[in-house]
Amino acid sequence: MDLDDIPVGRVLSRREALAFLGATGALLFLGCSSSADATAPASDSGSCLVRPELTEGPYYVDEELNRSDIRSDPASGSLQDGALLALTFNVSSASTNACSPLANAVVDVWHCNALGVYSDVSDPSFNTSGQKFLRGYQVTGSDGVARFTTIYPGWYQGRAVHIHFKVRSSASSGSAYEFTSQLFFDDALTDRVHAQQPYASKGQRDLRNSRDRIYNQGGSQLLLTVTPTTEGYAATFNIALENA
Repeated sequence: MDLDDIPVGRVLSRREALAFLGATGALLFLGCSSSADATAPASDSGSCLVRPELTEGPYYVDEELNRSDIRSDPASGSLQDGALLALTFNVSSASTNACSPLANAVVDVWHCNALGVYSDVSDPSFNTSGQKFLRGYQVTGSDGVARFTTIYPGWYQGRAVHIHFKVRSSASSGSAYEFTSQLFFDDALTDRVHAQQPYASKGQRDLRNSRDRIYNQGGSQLLLTVTPTTEGYAATFNIALENA
C-alpha cells in the first residue's frame, strides 16, 4: 500500500492551536483543510487561481525546527549533498476582491534527499530515526514571505519528484486550520539535475509526473517555475488561502 495516498489534514481544536502556535500570536483566518480551496494570486487585480490541496503522505514529522536553511542535520551539522535550491513562498489571504499578504502563517517544508531518503523515519528500506535533515519551518513576515534554502529533491520508487509543504494558522473565531500540499518539478529539468552526482548514483527514476497519481489530482497547478542561479536554482511559489 502506498501511504502517500492516505489523505490527512483536519481542523484543529483551540487547545491544539494554542499549543502549536505558542509565542507566534494570533494568526489570520485560512481556508479549511477539508476542501481544495487554496488559491494563488494571478495578477495585481486580485484575481486568484485554484491551488489544490494534496495528501500529506507518510513522512511528516513536526520537528519544531524554526530555520530557513534546512539542509543540515542539527545534531551533526552535516549538510545534505545536492543542487542548491532557494525556495520562496508568498503566502496571501484571498477575499472577494483581493489577495493580501498573510503575516504570521507557519510554513513547514520537508522532502527527501538526493538519494530518495527522508530524515527521522524508520522505513523498510532505510532508518534515519533521530536525524532531521531537510525539515523545517518559517513564519511569514508582514509581507507574507517565507524563505528556505534546501536542495533539489531526489526520487524514490512510486513517486514523481516533489516537495511537501504545510501552511498553518489559527482564526480569531477560535478554530484553527491547516493546508497541506506538494510542489512538483518540470520533468525535463529533473532529468538534467538528476544526471549529475549525487543523484545519478541512484539510477534513473521510475516515475514521471504524468504517471504519478498524486500529481494527477492537480499537480500541474503546483509546478514550480525554477530558474538557474550562480549557486544552483531558485523558485518562488505564490499561494493564497481563501477567507471563509
